[in-house]
Amino acid sequence: MSDVPDVRLSVLDISPVFEGSTATDALRETIELARRVEEMDYYRFWVAEHHAMRNIASCSPPVLIGRIADATTRMRVGAGGVMLANHAPLVVAEQFGTLEALHPGRIDLGVGRAPGTDPGTARALRRVVAPGEQDDFPQRLVELMSYFEPAASPDSAAVLAVPAQGARMPTWLLGTSGYSARMAGMLGLPFAFAHHLAPAGAAAALDVYRTTFHPSPELERPYAILAAMVIAADSDERARWLAGPMALTSLLHRTTGMPGLHPTPEQAARRSYTAQERRFIEERLDNHLVGGPDTIRRRVGELVRETGADELMALGLVHGLPERMHSFRLLADAVRVGEPAAERTAR
Repeated sequence: MSDVPDVRLSVLDISPVFEGSTATDALRETIELARRVEEMDYYRFWVAEHHAMRNIASCSPPVLIGRIADATTRMRVGAGGVMLANHAPLVVAEQFGTLEALHPGRIDLGVGRAPGTDPGTARALRRVVAPGEQDDFPQRLVELMSYFEPAASPDSAAVLAVPAQGARMPTWLLGTSGYSARMAGMLGLPFAFAHHLAPAGAAAALDVYRTTFHPSPELERPYAILAAMVIAADSDERARWLAGPMALTSLLHRTTGMPGLHPTPEQAARRSYTAQERRFIEERLDNHLVGGPDTIRRRVGELVRETGADELMALGLVHGLPERMHSFRLLADAVRVGEPAAERTAR
């Protein structure tokens, strides 16, 4: 009997830019990675929205989603997610309505609350002055969802997002706290929790989501994705070496706020660390799923049982496309990718 509970596997990608490569390289690697993980039977592939970060090339989810959907055939493709603070809900509805029309039954719309960038860039994106601005995310979310409803009548005076009208496409709420979990539950939406950003809060947030869930036309029963950092290799030692760039980038972001491009594993290994920095690195590695096949199988099992997640979405911040693909292959082999016994998916 497997020690890994029944769970789907999916991928979250940020198009990481490492030293010695470019944003163009990173975006092309994302598309190739999507092709390869589809061959491994991963269920869905999401891309993130980040702005003004030199080490992340994924800044325009709709454009990248369209390209990935063209390059694959059956895997679901979506945003993890669109940062609604940066965009007019009407524009998002038109973009994703168009994607769903071109790739019916394969598009996911994940929506996040934060801008995903610094205040100056957020102002540039929205062309408004942000200080003192109230949090209008709930209203923007409701407006966005309204554009996917069928038109009330042909002569309705309501604003229309023509490609989105009547589109059967799941809207996911993303978050790192009980606030987003509670909102997703009350609205009856599928929920995705970013464990890679807030590992300590995952179990509590998913419990809040399930206890506050109300069935909706969107979803009859709660369905939760857990997005986690997963770096798998042939041994624990090799995996921790490959995870060095991720940990070092986290350290530099914490201490300087400007980490630059992701270092290579060799660069991360050569760096001299203080005792305090070493403790931070080790804690960072321990908070994520890093290890050889046996360790990955055990850690995935523990995490899924602890949180009750229906789906594990792996973010693999690994240098070099061959190493990244090998990491996802080892994860797939460890968890035995496939359809859950119960049909619980949010479509």
